[in-house]
Amino acid sequence: MILAASHLTVPGRLHGVTTALQPGQLTAICGPNGAGKTTLLRALAGLEPGPVTLAGQPLAALPPRSRAQTIGYLAQDGEAAWNLTAEALVRLGRLPHRTGRTEDDAAVEAALSALDLTHLARRGVHTLSGGERARVMLARVLAGEPRWILADEPLASLDLAHAAALLAHLRQAADQGTGVVLVAHSLAHAMNHAHRVLVLHEGRLAADGPPEAALSADVIAQVWGIKAEWIGPEGARALSL
Repeated sequence: MILAASHLTVPGRLHGVTTALQPGQLTAICGPNGAGKTTLLRALAGLEPGPVTLAGQPLAALPPRSRAQTIGYLAQDGEAAWNLTAEALVRLGRLPHRTGRTEDDAAVEAALSALDLTHLARRGVHTLSGGERARVMLARVLAGEPRWILADEPLASLDLAHAAALLAHLRQAADQGTGVVLVAHSLAHAMNHAHRVLVLHEGRLAADGPPEAALSADVIAQVWGIKAEWIGPEGARALSL
């Protein structure tokens, strides 16, 4: 079930971006501030107009329930309007499904456990820290068991331990066949955990490929305007500026 965009243009934000994303891969979208990363992710989720297809069919033609079952989208600054418990908020991720209570309970419990939230399940989300709320929002996406997970900077509010655990979980989901696409500001996270990296620059696709190629020193110099080199072993590389 390939998720693809063809000559995607959003005036002032994206200019002719073409890509075809594969399930079973973790794809990182990187680029400087204002490069169009969030716009591209929103377009892939069907939240921006444009020529996006899923399994060869226009995404816009997919019934809303089917699209919600297939694509789980996590916004960058998601907030809860009401002080629901963490468990109740995560359970909202099951709304697109018509399964029984047993299946819903199992999916919610699995999502809470995956993001180390079980002990916070009865807490109101407004009483949680920013990082805890961010994990609850992502758990809501995971509870929906989508075939594609699209997450906009899911690591931004997380401490080191939870960020590492989340990256491992997303990589595992990809290895098990889920399509995972995340916007990442940390080039090291993208280098060490992604199967593929898209680099955006001024709304255009500047690089697309394995992390070693898409985040080479030459690409970093061209797009970010800095001299840098990668140090350390494969899977644990750091960027030296």
